[in-house]
Amino acid sequence: MGRIGREAVKKVLPEIKAEHDPDLIIANAENLAHGKGVTADLLREMIAAGIDFFTSGNHVWDRQEIHDIFADRDLSARLIRPANYPPGTPGQGSKFLTIGTKNVLVLNLLGRIFSRVSGDDPFRTFDEVIKAHAHLKPSVILVDFHAEATSEKVALGWHAAGRVTAVWGTHTHVPTRDERVLPGGTAYISDIGMCGARDGVIGVEQKAAVSHFLTQLPMQAETPTEGEAIVCGIVITEEQGRATDIQPLIKYINIH
Repeated sequence: MGRIGREAVKKVLPEIKAEHDPDLIIANAENLAHGKGVTADLLREMIAAGIDFFTSGNHVWDRQEIHDIFADRDLSARLIRPANYPPGTPGQGSKFLTIGTKNVLVLNLLGRIFSRVSGDDPFRTFDEVIKAHAHLKPSVILVDFHAEATSEKVALGWHAAGRVTAVWGTHTHVPTRDERVLPGGTAYISDIGMCGARDGVIGVEQKAAVSHFLTQLPMQAETPTEGEAIVCGIVITEEQGRATDIQPLIKYINIH
């Protein structure tokens, strides 16, 4: 979520890698550029920092540059948008990766409850994508469900249980503590949280947010560039495509 989130990730990622030795590091990129959208330079900055692949959500369209990013062969290989946007939308909603000896399918979906975007049904889109890739026999299937309502997220988790390795929620910026491994070996959590300013309001400057709720006037949301940052994530352990463990990861660091 903006510069403070990017700098925090760059500082703590070496520690995370040393501790967990992950095979694949995925981040949701939709708030990279001052909290609104992505740029090519910032994607490259985070790739250089150690991020392997990026999912996104509704804010991925906030900057016109996204169309150039999805047209770029190298960057579009690293970034997906929700698969249940209408046909013809730029970008791809899923990506098949080869990580070591494993074939990994990463799928991005957008929720419909409380959403301003009238996307296709994420549940049926999930089924369609899984079916379309079945012949490739992915070893691991990972799903980022970018949604507002916890009910919709939990329901998709159960819908996917036993068919994918993990379903994690993004979008609310507030980490939940309902992590568990569902029957059939599917790791689940309703929301991972964010990487951004800890003392803001879901990543934006607190005074403007409080004023908006008091006055109901439009808010010019500014993203802090320094201060205490929170870095949220999860660590998933799998064996033969089935999750055996999911652990929340939260770290705090001061950014100047």
